[in-house]
Amino acid sequence: MRSQDSRPVTVLPGGTGVPAVTAVLAAVPQALEGTGPALRVTDPLAPPPPARTARAGVAALVATSGSTSGTGHLVALDGAGLVASARATSARLAGPGQWVACLPVHHVAGLQVLVRSVVAGTEPVVLDTSAGFRAGDLAAAVRRLRSDVPGYLSLVPTQLARVMADEDAVAALRGLAAVLVGGARTAGALLTAARDAGVPVVTTYGMTETGGGCVYDGVPLDGVDVEVDAEGRIWLAGPVLARGYLDDPAADRDTFRERDGRRWLRTNDRGSLTGATLTVLGRLDDVLVTGGLNVSAAAVEQALGELPGAEEAVVVGVPDEHWGALVTAVVAGDDVPSLAQVREHVAARLGRHHAPRALVRLPELPLRGPGKVDRLAAARLATELLTAADPRAERMP
Repeated sequence: MRSQDSRPVTVLPGGTGVPAVTAVLAAVPQALEGTGPALRVTDPLAPPPPARTARAGVAALVATSGSTSGTGHLVALDGAGLVASARATSARLAGPGQWVACLPVHHVAGLQVLVRSVVAGTEPVVLDTSAGFRAGDLAAAVRRLRSDVPGYLSLVPTQLARVMADEDAVAALRGLAAVLVGGARTAGALLTAARDAGVPVVTTYGMTETGGGCVYDGVPLDGVDVEVDAEGRIWLAGPVLARGYLDDPAADRDTFRERDGRRWLRTNDRGSLTGATLTVLGRLDDVLVTGGLNVSAAAVEQALGELPGAEEAVVVGVPDEHWGALVTAVVAGDDVPSLAQVREHVAARLGRHHAPRALVRLPELPLRGPGKVDRLAAARLATELLTAADPRAERMP
């Protein structure tokens, strides 16, 4: 018999297809209010999940991508928290408006677009990207937005990069009130190019555990508090925090902490605070030890983002008998610079010991989740190609 403190969970397929997004959108209002089942929106290509119930107040169960650990968690998101996030977003931007939905709704960024639409009382314009993201299709979707309310869009960095290569798409995005970009590191050169072109880009920092982005352009949303401890770890608190993990009690206790009577999220990210402005510096576990020296993968990636042809890059450590970790740049694109060019560029900005000693060229970076680079897969590919002396891989002698 089901406990009175629990509610049923409806499983719906996610993705970006119009039928799937429409079905999820129709179920969101009752899930938020608690008058209907909680939602478990799943990857349409994944096997069906086991049956579950959710505690009262929980509106959605969302799986994290596990892009660095290889395994994700199932996060319980409160309806009140999702609504608080949506309202804080509209308060920070230009008020309630209409959204283009082009991110998979089984990830928190895509689901939040639907929540914001419900809270605003508007119908999102749905763009199906199942067969691939095309800037021209996005431009057409943006032009379908109403003109009497602010228009909004949420993208990942790889999508923004494709938009910037299409003049018509750039022109369409100029008319929006805001273009949220998050889910992964955005190269500084890409942000500068977009803003210089008149695209109203707003960078977001957050995660599934915070119901999506909760820090915009470095400034926390209303009600959200940020702290950085002595080791540089970012802590987050506020009404947007998730209820917790349903599948890993140990991780739940380690991540969600009570401090002075308030719940905080202990992230795995490094950051610094200048006044009330947060700068995210990368993950605490992104430090590579090479030749006895510490190298920040995030810092190298940021430097590579300023080098033409290396804007889409991830830096990983490949096991090496001499160096311990061979600092390797995995770069995607058609016109990738040489290893010598990469080394010269990084050394000039960060010092010689930060310069990658290997370079791997790929047509595209492996992804896990919406726009998140799968670091484990990138490291495996780099190791395989360097070991096989593949022509796509280059290393220092």
